[in-house]
Amino acid sequence: MYDDHLGAAEEQHLRSLTAAEAEGDERAVEAALRPRTLDEVVGQSRVRAQLGLVLEAARRRGRAPDHVLLSGPPGLGKTTLAMIIASEMTAPLRLTSGPAITHAGDLAAILSGMNEGDVLFVDEIHRMSRPAEEMLYMAMEDFRVDVVIGKGPGATAIPLEIPPFTLVGATTRAGLLPGPLRDRFGFTGHLEFYEPHELDRIVHRSAGLLGVELTGEGAAEIASRSRGTPRIANRLLRRVRDYAQVRADGVVTLPVSQAALDLYEVDELGLDRLDRSVIDVLCRRFGGGPVGLSTLAVAVGEERETVEEVAEPFLVRNGFLARTPRGRIATPAAWQHLGLAVPPSAVLGGGDAPLFDD
Repeated sequence: MYDDHLGAAEEQHLRSLTAAEAEGDERAVEAALRPRTLDEVVGQSRVRAQLGLVLEAARRRGRAPDHVLLSGPPGLGKTTLAMIIASEMTAPLRLTSGPAITHAGDLAAILSGMNEGDVLFVDEIHRMSRPAEEMLYMAMEDFRVDVVIGKGPGATAIPLEIPPFTLVGATTRAGLLPGPLRDRFGFTGHLEFYEPHELDRIVHRSAGLLGVELTGEGAAEIASRSRGTPRIANRLLRRVRDYAQVRADGVVTLPVSQAALDLYEVDELGLDRLDRSVIDVLCRRFGGGPVGLSTLAVAVGEERETVEEVAEPFLVRNGFLARTPRGRIATPAAWQHLGLAVPPSAVLGGGDAPLFDD
């Protein structure tokens, strides 16, 4: 049953969430928990205010908004904001990703199907191929691309006009974007990690949508272990809910949250199995480092990119790991978190430690 005061859109939203839950579709559940308007977004107040101004000005002019670049670590809401931009402008959203655009022809095929005012979202835009990237320059600035027909001396470039559209690019590594591409975005927003009180609000909102009964202490515990990331907060909430339904009375309380998160190997600071493996290997096997990234990845049995993009940002931000020209080193906080005595080399920043390079 749905409350009588809910509008048709809200009822449809809840129905889609219920259906996704029933089918066990985790990705669909994540999508259904996303905010649908800027007003529903928790946190990121500066980016929300700036983006809201860009969209409102575009609406008043009756034109497509400037191109938007969203940067920041994974899970902070870049895709959600792209969807909101399209929704606020009542425009269709087309989604693709940088790795999927391997040739200029791939991009030309996408752009040729655009209509005026459409929003094109390119995730991981920093991984787009160079030929496609160069074609994108002209498309963003002049709304035109040159399609080359044939090869060699007989090749002909045919100009293709594109209706005005808005490109929303998302990247976790803004430094890899070439300057000419960055300069063509009219607005750049950098998403920051969320504060615990913001994650607490997100957990309460998601719990309401999922029909989860929880206490304030239970929600706060989930929020405190969510690494400043809404995606992780929502995922942990669903796992704690499972635990509460199977091993408790269905209510997410503080003891239930603690027991569930301990079971899923998420400690009181939010470190998971991979995080602890990284600092454990650094401290126990390599004496605190410095250790090269590839060596560290092999030692923990993960891909280099996984260690660099998933574990490292959180460990560095929380003072457990440091990057140096000689390699990664464990800080005194890492030794202490593992319950180990801090060696003099760690206090000195690893300067006297042996080098385990790539």
